[in-house]
This record gives sequence, C-alpha cells and structure tokens, in this order.
Amino acid sequence: MHSAVLLIEFGAIILALGLLGRFAGRFRFSPIPLYLLAGLAFGEGGLLPLGASEEFVAIGAEIGVIMLLLMLGLEYTASDLVSNLKTQYPAGLVDMGLNAVPGAIAALLMGWGPVAAVVLAGVTWISSSGVIAKVLGDLGRLGNRETPVILSILVLEDLAMAVYLPIITALLAGVGWAAGGLTLGIALGAAGLVLFLAVRYGRVISRFVSSDDPEKLLLVVLGLTILVAGIAQQLQVSAAVGAFLVGIALSGEAAEGAHSLLSPLRDLFAAVFFVFFGLHTDPASIPPVLLPALLLAVVTACTKIATGYFAARRAKISVKGRWRAGGALVARGEFSIVIAGLAVTAGIEPRLGPLATAYVLILVIVGPLTARFVQPMAALVSGAVARRKEAAATVALPAPREPERSSEESLDEQNTSGRS
Repeated sequence: MHSAVLLIEFGAIILALGLLGRFAGRFRFSPIPLYLLAGLAFGEGGLLPLGASEEFVAIGAEIGVIMLLLMLGLEYTASDLVSNLKTQYPAGLVDMGLNAVPGAIAALLMGWGPVAAVVLAGVTWISSSGVIAKVLGDLGRLGNRETPVILSILVLEDLAMAVYLPIITALLAGVGWAAGGLTLGIALGAAGLVLFLAVRYGRVISRFVSSDDPEKLLLVVLGLTILVAGIAQQLQVSAAVGAFLVGIALSGEAAEGAHSLLSPLRDLFAAVFFVFFGLHTDPASIPPVLLPALLLAVVTACTKIATGYFAARRAKISVKGRWRAGGALVARGEFSIVIAGLAVTAGIEPRLGPLATAYVLILVIVGPLTARFVQPMAALVSGAVARRKEAAATVALPAPREPERSSEESLDEQNTSGRS
C-alpha cells in the first residue's frame, strides 16, 4: 500500500512538472519559478502536502544537483578554463566583489551571523548558467561579440564554486579551522589534479569512457560521476564539485555523446531538485522576507549589469554590447538554490530558505526581461539625456548680435533712403 501511494504521488509530481515545463516553453520563459511554486504547493503548509514520496524525492534531488554540475562541466574543456582564468580573472574579481558583498551585508544586517552571511553571499553571487544560456539562444545572441565575455564570467563563477562549496560544507558542518583548511586543501588539490589530467591526458580519459553504444556510454559516464561524487562527499569536499570535475575531464566525442544522452536526465532530476527545495519551504514564511528579497534583487540586478558592462568594456565591446552583456547576467537560479539548500539542510537559519526562494523567483523572472530590454532602455535614456543637454546648450547660448556698423555705412544708408 505504501509503495502504491509513493508511485501515485511521484507520478503526479512528474506529470505536473511536465505540464509546467510545456506551459513555460509556450511563453518562452524559464520553468524554474514554476517548479519552485510546485514545491511550495506540495510542501508543508501548501495546498497538497506529500507524505510517502518525500524521501524518494530527496534522493532524486541529490542526483539532480550532481547532474546539473556534471552537465556544466561538460560544457567546457580544461584548456578553455585555463585560458579564461588567465584573461578574465579581473572581471571575475569584480563580479565577486559587486555581487557577493551585498548578500553578506544583508545577512549581517538581519542578524543571521557570519556563516549565513557567507552562504547568502554565494546565493547573490552566482548567475544561472542554464537560464542565461537558454535566454541567449532564444534571443539569437549566441554569435554576438559579447557572448564569449558572458560565458567567461559564468566559467569563472563555476570554477569559484569548486573552492566555495568545500568552504561552505566545512562551515555548515561546524568543523574547526584545521579540519576546514584540510577540506579546502583536498578540494583545491583535487581540482588542480583533475585540471592537470584533463589538459595532459584528456584524450586518453575520453577514449576510455567513449563508446559507440549509447547505453554503455550512458552507464559508464553516469556511474563514474555518481561514484566520484560519493567519494568527494565522503572526503567532505562536495558531491557537486566532484561531478563538476568529472565533466571537465571529459572532452571530444565522449563529452558530446554524454551531453546529448544525459540532457533529458538532467532536466528531469533538476526539476525534482527545485521541487524538493520548495517542499522544505513553508509558503507562510515567504511574505515576511519578501521585502528584503526584493531589495536584494534590485541591488544585485544592478551590480550584475555593472559587472557585465565592465567585462565587455575590457574586451573592447561596443557600448550596446556592454549593456547586453550586463542585462544577460542578471538571472539567478539553480546554483543559488543549491547553495541555499545546503544551508537549509544544515539548519543554520530558518529564514534563509524562504529568502533564497523569493530572491530566485524574482530574478529568474526578471533576468530574461533585463537581457531583452536593458540595452534598448539604456539607448533611450542616453538619447533623452543627449537631447536634453543639446536643448539646454541651445537655450544657454546668447542670441547672435548684429555687427556694429561704421559711421560711413550709416551715412550711406541715410543718403540711399533720402534719394528714394
């Protein structure tokens, strides 16, 4: 009987997610806010709380995080990552300073403590690679000159995750400085080792994994990813970081084949993850944090636009491209929820989950709009300012005076009028 209820509940969740995804696709916006709302509806205090399937959904959510980070790692090669680190690290530092600091300050102002401040800094820092990639594709900007700049910022953020997540894991676990330093050292060592192996022996690794049979390729890549993620979690590094490093290590045909095979699984388990996060958020807890979430969203939307503008200007992109780059980076999504989910599981601050949910809901809706309209709005404002300055300059100029006439010219004029 219990298994029948579990199947009914889980089947209803998957069906609802499919319908919500189709609805979002019809109107060309990200389904993430709908998935979060579905979780709120099925969670405690919602319209239809779940019971039997919650544990099963929790396992699916953990796999969802692993799939998200694996697929992100498959998008980049190790050489691309090294090149981006060398050329775009100033923009990455500006990105961290402008967007992580507001989150940390907000947590401290609300009295949540230093650990929650570090967590909220990550929530406001990391943009949503999935939402941004989809928006750029929908707007037909994948070939634009500013797009590599946008991708460089996203890559640097993803690399920073490999350092940030172990720090968060150690802080949330309450370990001491020695254990925390050891965890970070292991994470950095693992990341450096994987990057080295991927650069030097990436083809060998990909050849070992690659297979002409899609079934074998799927099983090997998925099994390797979950195995490495489990080992990473056992070492207190983070399962997500382990999955990300596996994705980076794969390249060529193996990466392309794995990407096409795993994309549907990624979408399925990622949707389950967003629902799971919503399940653990009481809808009644969102209104009290809605105003702070809105203020934080406004501030960090502006700072992301400034980040993109700065990075595009360094790359000598035109002014229009700079505004487009800034507007495209506004959306937050999966990684903000991943970071907040770690904190919610650890139970450090009960209001952090609702705040992160409201924050992501706002920016995942606003992000596609800023990507589309920031550059036209900036052009309108700059044009209006230029016209106003031109009009003010015209009013300020004195009326042209007639040149003074000499006495001889005046006598000639009088004689002419007398003869007439």
